[in-house]
Amino acid sequence: YETVVQLAKSPQSDRVALIQEYQRRSTEAFAPETLRNYRQITQSFRRWCWENNYSPEPPVEPKVVAAYVDSLGGKLRSTTIETRLWAISEMHRAAFQPTPCRHRLVELAIKAVKRKYGAGVRQAPPLCKAEVIKAIKKLGDARQELRDKAVLWVATDSWCRSSEIVAFRVRDLQRQDDGTSVLFVARSKTDPFGKGAYAFLSEAGTLAAIKWIETAGLKSDDPLLTKAQPNSRIAPMNPATISRIIKRRTGRTDVSAHSMRVGGVHDAFRIGCDLSSIMIAGRWRSPEMPARYARRLLISQSAAAQVSKSFSE
Repeated sequence: YETVVQLAKSPQSDRVALIQEYQRRSTEAFAPETLRNYRQITQSFRRWCWENNYSPEPPVEPKVVAAYVDSLGGKLRSTTIETRLWAISEMHRAAFQPTPCRHRLVELAIKAVKRKYGAGVRQAPPLCKAEVIKAIKKLGDARQELRDKAVLWVATDSWCRSSEIVAFRVRDLQRQDDGTSVLFVARSKTDPFGKGAYAFLSEAGTLAAIKWIETAGLKSDDPLLTKAQPNSRIAPMNPATISRIIKRRTGRTDVSAHSMRVGGVHDAFRIGCDLSSIMIAGRWRSPEMPARYARRLLISQSAAAQVSKSFSE
């Protein structure tokens, strides 16, 4: 608020210059996808304001934002609504105005939505290793099939997000003496500043990746996974393409690249892997997410299930 007060006393030219500098620095600080989501959300919010005879220009009154939350209840998940509130807050920060999203009216509105419609998070269905390998075995040696083999192996072995998979360069594939490889994850959703991490690639996955590299004639700095058409421009694939390949090759319309990540956790718990090794494999910093992925599986291994089993024997 102190910054807002000081800015209000400044000449108009100073305020405009500061806002422009904030916009420039935001472009450099945020990921492109974050900026794209921000623009889409603010455009949607502005459209809603105009349709309901409210001004969308900051500062927007808290009661208007609370009404906006009410209008989204039952249409969007509560986590999506909270993302929209983040964008509205950022819109106010960009104008050096206090955010209305911390107001008690807005807090009560989102709490009411959660109570009425629930706060559950939809989880991607698991796509486990056995099903992926079955799909891989159906593929031949045509150029596109070789590329898709590499995509499926990298996704199922590494447990990487689609954004991480398309970011791999040939040089990120680092072979080991036993025939397996590690993939260097230069940047990720939880590592926006590029500290780096590693993911695993099996011997079969390594061979599939190398076969694709040789077939496509890729160099060290080229993307590891590219378009399959001959003579096409070498460029990273779109993350959405990874999910389309997985759907097409498995014959399932309900899965995505994230399903491989969930499936990996399911497989790991089934064969008795400990939670710390699962966290290392998926590069999680807390056990919350892998436990959430496997909650339906783990309930069958819970104390209640074990007690029931002991009395049925």
